[in-house]
Amino acid sequence: MVSMKDIAQICGVSVATVSKALNGHQDISRDTREKILRAAEEMGYMTNATARALKTNRTYNLGVLFIDPMHSGLAHDFFSPLLDSIRVESERRGYDITFINRNVGLKQTTYLQHCRYRGVDGVIIASADFKDPMVWELVHSDLPVVTIDHVFNGRIAIMSDNVSGMETLVRYAAERGLRRLAFIHGEMTTVTENRLTGFYRACRELGIPVPEEYVIETAFHDAAGCYAATKKLLGLPVRPECIFFPDDFSYIGGYNAILEAGLRIPEDISAIGYDGIRLAEIVSPRLTTWQQNTNDLGREAAARLIELIEHPKTALIDRFVISGRLLEGGSVAKRVSL
Repeated sequence: MVSMKDIAQICGVSVATVSKALNGHQDISRDTREKILRAAEEMGYMTNATARALKTNRTYNLGVLFIDPMHSGLAHDFFSPLLDSIRVESERRGYDITFINRNVGLKQTTYLQHCRYRGVDGVIIASADFKDPMVWELVHSDLPVVTIDHVFNGRIAIMSDNVSGMETLVRYAAERGLRRLAFIHGEMTTVTENRLTGFYRACRELGIPVPEEYVIETAFHDAAGCYAATKKLLGLPVRPECIFFPDDFSYIGGYNAILEAGLRIPEDISAIGYDGIRLAEIVSPRLTTWQQNTNDLGREAAARLIELIEHPKTALIDRFVISGRLLEGGSVAKRVSL
């Protein structure tokens, strides 16, 4: 059986250096780490997870809580790349991931009980009802927890730049001479609250009035709900010049409603999405949208959780904001010369 000592002799390094490389420590050079990992793979070295757990008091297993109310599963066009980024970063650092649910066999459990059963070292809450008592139980337990797009006191939060993202989109529309701006937003979560803040703040700074009937709630990732909300806006005595949609997928419902009304995008009405998924690039005209950085959101969540697990006394408990970027398409009209 291949040992770390065998790998150390082949690579000309110490056993301690081999151990650091195999356990994802960052205080050795990249070249040395890759050399050791390559040699370990070629020699057929496998760590003994049970022995490692006994030695470190860790399982090297991270829990991921992902609850999707629209039941899109892992095919969700926003969360799929985010979850994959969590997986890639976790594996790079020597950790596996386990999805947390409410069942062990045929027995129902709480999220915390499932975490205990699986023996996870910590949890990333990627998507959940943050008002759910079982989520609160998990967040306020002694397990290390990192949340995405929601803030709890005393917990690390990885946040997309929803306020500044929406502000940028509003300014973009205003710079193109659009004043009657409507916003179909998702259900009331921290994400929605931040986007509403960005929308109203930018409109106020630009002197753009927002009639109450121009702001409508629907659900995220819900094309049917967005279709109905768009029809409602188009039926107003003074319809908006531009509609902001909750996400790029939901925009498909709005797109269909606009076409059914005999209107053209952007000649008759402009449209702006959110998320920056592939779909925004293939609709015609291409959708102007805000692209969230799902890769950095997932990577940062995994990295911060692992740091909290391995260095609990020095890990920074704070909010970390991940910037996105404007993707300009052809869905916004230009009413004035810049």
